Amino acid sequence: MSATERAIASAEAHSAHNYHPLPVVVASADGSWMTDVEGRRYLDMLAGYSALNFGHGNRRLIDAAKAQLERVTLTSRAFFHDRFAEFCTQLAEMCGMEMVLPMNTGAEAVETAVKTARKWGYKVKGVPPGQAKIVVAANNFHGRTTTIISFSTDPEARADFGPYTPGFEIVPYGDLTALEHAVSANTVAVMLEPIQGEAGVLVPPPGYLAGVRELTRERNVLFIADEIQSGLGRTGRTFACEHEGVVPDMYILGKALGGGVVPVSAVVSSDEVLGVYRPGEHGSTFGGNPLACAVALEVIAMLRSGEFQQRATELGEHLHHELGLLVGGGAVEAVRGRGLWAGVDIAPSHGTGREISEKLMDRGVLVKDTHGSTIRIAPPLVISKEDLDWGLDQLRGVLAGE
Repeated sequence: MSATERAIASAEAHSAHNYHPLPVVVASADGSWMTDVEGRRYLDMLAGYSALNFGHGNRRLIDAAKAQLERVTLTSRAFFHDRFAEFCTQLAEMCGMEMVLPMNTGAEAVETAVKTARKWGYKVKGVPPGQAKIVVAANNFHGRTTTIISFSTDPEARADFGPYTPGFEIVPYGDLTALEHAVSANTVAVMLEPIQGEAGVLVPPPGYLAGVRELTRERNVLFIADEIQSGLGRTGRTFACEHEGVVPDMYILGKALGGGVVPVSAVVSSDEVLGVYRPGEHGSTFGGNPLACAVALEVIAMLRSGEFQQRATELGEHLHHELGLLVGGGAVEAVRGRGLWAGVDIAPSHGTGREISEKLMDRGVLVKDTHGSTIRIAPPLVISKEDLDWGLDQLRGVLAGE
């Protein structure tokens, strides 16, 4: 039995089967490349679902983490620490907002956004107690906690986990008319992904986000943008909402905010919205810890340069041009996305998304399937054009049956 087989067998025996990983066991990584326990190298074209926007082992992020590790890593929110104010101030400024509520994981941040919107609805908007409603989009993916899967339309995420949390209404993604009909006097928020990642990198129709912004402003409803996957450079802008010149009332951030080093998430909004909290009403022992703040501050500094947004724009144009050439040849039915982010729908005659992912793995490229027939491509923003082209060559080879 090989080292890979031993590691997989042990994992299968002693861990819950809540994931179905590709059969590769990573031992080290650098930049856009990962090396397995057998010494074989793979081009990472998934980037930890956008958590690794800045690549594996980014020197600036590792150095920031190491420096903080030598000082203090956790105080809990029982005390202030010397990186907290700086982190909150700089993240709020980057978002063009006033206040930050830091958490750890993306799902925690979504839960925080839900609680915040409801409390704002009761305290500021004047919704009757217990009547707050949040409108979300079908095919959404905001996480897997009990409340979040209560408004999921994915049977795999939802089935057998009831009873479900009430207070949500689901409308078709990209349908402004349906959204308008769903918003009522008791609606406190509309929560959307500017681009739906898990659903297959679905980009809404032009003008949709601007229409959502206009509608929510008219109806005194919060527009919450879940930019956990789409934000922080992935689409060629700091936030995907910027492609339509839209600023929501609240950003939900995560994944790349921790640079692939530590889990960091945050809700960012105005003083009116986040100012509804009082001590003891919400919290997290690790949320906003010194190590997380140190890494996130370096992420913010890197994004300020605009370098990564520019790379995502330029390489993204190249990626989508090359992928677009595959459509109509019989193997690829559609390509969607923005920046260095793409969903590729594989024709059933050429295999499932899982089968294509496995064949790419055999050729040294790592991607991941979703919803049966789609593969997602989201390399680190530091990937070179040469490596990106090599990865695309491997995809062409797989689709050609080579």
